[in-house]
Amino acid sequence: MQSSKPGAGSAMSRRHFTQGLIGCATGAAVGVQAQGSYQVLNDVEFTAEPMPLKLDAHIPAGEGPFPAIILVHGGGWRNGDKRASFIQPLFPVLDRTGYAWFSIDYRLAPTWPYTAMIEDCERALQFVKKNARRFKVRPDRIALMGESAGAHLVNLIGVRNKKPNNVDSVVSFYGPMNLMDTLKLTPGGPINDGLKAVFGIDALDAAGVAKIQAGSPDTHVHRGSAPFLFIHGTDDAAVPYAQSPLGMELLKKAGVKCDLITVQGGIHGVINWEKDTRFHGYKQQMIDWLKMRLER
Repeated sequence: MQSSKPGAGSAMSRRHFTQGLIGCATGAAVGVQAQGSYQVLNDVEFTAEPMPLKLDAHIPAGEGPFPAIILVHGGGWRNGDKRASFIQPLFPVLDRTGYAWFSIDYRLAPTWPYTAMIEDCERALQFVKKNARRFKVRPDRIALMGESAGAHLVNLIGVRNKKPNNVDSVVSFYGPMNLMDTLKLTPGGPINDGLKAVFGIDALDAAGVAKIQAGSPDTHVHRGSAPFLFIHGTDDAAVPYAQSPLGMELLKKAGVKCDLITVQGGIHGVINWEKDTRFHGYKQQMIDWLKMRLER
């Protein structure tokens, strides 16, 4: 793992998580299930407006309250859901934390262009906080976790970090920090129909660029941003690896604690990393980082 120094005397700066094997790291009706030491509450409605949206809650056995993690799926802002196959490799890792954790749905483009999805993530976060006693959660120890487009959403919430949507920390799997760079866009240049639909713009004119930049996490970094853990594969062709070092640079400049797990040779998606044990080292390293943050 490539780790920044997150602050003098911090637990992370005293630890050295290394793995040579992979280089750096190489109210509605609710269904209740029991899975090991967890109770799973499926399809809990967290908002009814402008359409019903649900989350799955995984609640540890015991009295609590527990730290919590809210997982936001990717899918290019247009696809996926809270049980998408491409995020399921994270489920057993989250169980290993012993924390409460939640996987959420959100509205998708093109039916619901940006900013609908960020608003839904914020609604889910506020719902978990308001129902902290029900879910045995510590509302002051909530981490957001997202992958790909979902990482863009948690990146944006985390760098803003404004009440009532403030969080303890963010885990970002290969998420964009600068949308213009990630999407290979230039002011006045071409934009494909898919991105027009996602962002609800017609062209990369001044208004279109302004809307994309307003949704770009790099424009919102400040001293009050949440601490971040970036996890990214060096061979990612969908969201360039450089986006995570960029996030590190911006956060460190603002005085915000941050770390980076570099998955050497990893392409886009934990579903792809799951196929090769060389890429599994991030799992324990991520758990260690979460315990350092959420159990302090």
